Amino acid sequence: MLDLHEIELYTDIMGLHGLFEPDKLHKNYELIDERNQIRSKIIPSLEEAVRLSGLKDGMTISFHHHFRNGDYIVNLVLDTLARMGFKDLVVAASSLTDCHAPMIEHIQSGVVRRIETSGLRGKLAQAISNGVMNAPVVFRSHGGRAYAIETDELQIDVAFLGAPSSDAVGNANGYSRENNDKGIMCGAMGYAKCDATYANKTIILTDHIVPYPNAPFGIPESDVDFVVQVDAIGNAEGIMSGATRFTNNPKELLIAQLAADVIEMSGRFENGYSFQMGSGGASLAVAQFLREKMLRNNIKASFALGGITGRVVDLHEEGLVHKLLDVQSFDLIASQSLKNNRYHQQISASYYASPANSGTAVNQLDFTVLSALEVDCDFNVNVLTGSDGVIRGAIGGHPDTACGAAVSIVVVPLTRGRIPCVVQRVNTIVTPGKTVDVVVTEYGVGVNPQRKQLRENLAKAGIPLLTIEQLQQKAESLVGKPEPIRYLDKVVGIVAYRDNTIIDLIHQVQ
Repeated sequence: MLDLHEIELYTDIMGLHGLFEPDKLHKNYELIDERNQIRSKIIPSLEEAVRLSGLKDGMTISFHHHFRNGDYIVNLVLDTLARMGFKDLVVAASSLTDCHAPMIEHIQSGVVRRIETSGLRGKLAQAISNGVMNAPVVFRSHGGRAYAIETDELQIDVAFLGAPSSDAVGNANGYSRENNDKGIMCGAMGYAKCDATYANKTIILTDHIVPYPNAPFGIPESDVDFVVQVDAIGNAEGIMSGATRFTNNPKELLIAQLAADVIEMSGRFENGYSFQMGSGGASLAVAQFLREKMLRNNIKASFALGGITGRVVDLHEEGLVHKLLDVQSFDLIASQSLKNNRYHQQISASYYASPANSGTAVNQLDFTVLSALEVDCDFNVNVLTGSDGVIRGAIGGHPDTACGAAVSIVVVPLTRGRIPCVVQRVNTIVTPGKTVDVVVTEYGVGVNPQRKQLRENLAKAGIPLLTIEQLQQKAESLVGKPEPIRYLDKVVGIVAYRDNTIIDLIHQVQ
């Protein structure tokens, strides 16, 4: 054992002057109760957890959207905070949807002053488009949100995170191995991970307490301050409904077939390739057409990324995709797979797509297949506002994967009803055209002029190629030129690119 002289000599060498003063050698230990064993972080009520968190007027609170349209947490928390008298709060949710319409009342009453999110839908989106808020909503991609949190651009004071299961000290997950599949599941909790890590205080809300340790966990106890048991965190049908959409639409199937052909003939369709597919009808169909090509050519993928669907799980279980990196489980099949399969890994939004992370997973993608509301002649993509200028979508990981993937493919019908989807200029730029490589429609394929080798590969393969201008002109010839949207001067939305720079503004509709 070192004597006092040896300790002083060692601390001098290490530059730790004053750390081990002789009269404080044992007093340092007294600062920590050696028998202090916190065996439970469970707080008897949400109100008490809020008081303990130190939340004050004007602070920022956050939520995740893994419960999608079945979420109860946002409304429960805001109702509670309203009763407690809070005002001027900033809501930083990873996304908001139809079920969050009650937030309108909290905006009007002054409980909520500002919103940061990836997307808005339903009555809440309509109200914001009509100018219900004084401050504009800040829209960020999933990777951009993670980046903003990591760099303190977005500082979270208290994170309120719903979890289908948690133990008494906060090990939380989107499923439980203890309850025989009873209760609801949301699968991966990738968008909640950054909030839990960086928030000043983290509160887990769960309707299912399980024995310690709740492992494997999506959120570790070391990132959790309080646990509150509530009657219900969400509606199972709402969580899993609307997340994925299979299609029998001939137009969408044709687009999907063309997109799969583009992948096959791109020059990168080979053993060990990687991909991300969306959850829309055409994107899901691309996965099915890819399956046929993989079997025929004896090609297997190294991994699939992103929001994982049951269709992609099927490819994995068939041996065609080696590993799954899951930031958001889109359906029950994907949630069950995450629970039972060690090659199905849940990842954080930072791991997935943060520009601050030089090894981020989107940078390892060969292909990403993305949907769109509209695309313009500069290949810019809008996934946020409709043809009427009203907010009705979400940025999600669109610009993140388009930037990271070697080949980014946007699948979009030339028209929807009487509305052109390939236009001269999109209403709202979400994904810049310089990161979009291919636009696939039912009438043909447009390739970004900057991707000359890719265009040459596709032309040699007989893919029906058109310029983006030809696609736009064809759309206009079919349905005419739409009337310009009438906007007011008020800005209701700020669209941030994944590096936190402003890429576009959304104005109030007239």
